[in-house]
Amino acid sequence: MHDAMKISDAEWLVCRVLWRRSPLAAGEIIDQLTSETDWSPRTIKTLLNRLIKKNVLGFEVQGRGYLYFPLLDESECLHVHTQSFVERFFDGAAVTMLASFIEHQELSDGDIAELKAILEKKPK
Repeated sequence: MHDAMKISDAEWLVCRVLWRRSPLAAGEIIDQLTSETDWSPRTIKTLLNRLIKKNVLGFEVQGRGYLYFPLLDESECLHVHTQSFVERFFDGAAVTMLASFIEHQELSDGDIAELKAILEKKPK
């Protein structure tokens, strides 16, 4: 996994804010995250700085502050983390992971139909 993709659960929450809407000022990010978490503004700023060092986020100077934006696409990060998860817990066998998920989750008829449609579209 690329080093930039190694992000913690807390860092992931920061990224999700910016994947939904960006660029954002630190204050806007702090407002959103303090309403969702019990983190202090200082903790959130630390997470922003870590993500910049990992080349996950970028920033531009605007006046006396910064505007933050993602450098990596959410779908790209999801793909890499999914691959890592499948490798770690299912020895790389996506079929085993999917079977485990399907056996242990409540699925509606709509969920099942959606899964079937995805499989039918998948190239062989």
